[in-house]
Amino acid sequence: MKQIFVRDIMSGVENIPMISPFAPVRDLLVLMSSNDRRFVIVERTNEHDAFGIVTYTNVLEAIFSEDGDMDLLNVYDIATKPIMQIVSDLDIRYAAQLMVRYGVKHLIVTWEGELTGLVSMHDIASVLMEEAKKSM
Repeated sequence: MKQIFVRDIMSGVENIPMISPFAPVRDLLVLMSSNDRRFVIVERTNEHDAFGIVTYTNVLEAIFSEDGDMDLLNVYDIATKPIMQIVSDLDIRYAAQLMVRYGVKHLIVTWEGELTGLVSMHDIASVLMEEAKKSM
């Protein structure tokens, strides 16, 4: 398989739903629904802060497993922070290794502290599926 870089398969920042850590979970759920996404990136509060992520798992755990109230919880209460970040010129093999090793499905792509994109396990798996079709 030829070398493929994260930049070749990542979603650009314009396609990534983002939310303030201070937003209520109800707003988060509306954003997830309107963008048809299972995750939302949590914005930094300042340049020294880290990005975070909220997934369906975070929401289900907070609301159903822990009997939380979506109107009383804020995004920062349920977010996973910091989210693992990589650079766009990384080979997707290494991105996949990070995902498998640490049990994550999304990695943000940053450059000089700024968010530039996101790569998901689905993005990498799609490359493998396309490669498999070529050999048939």
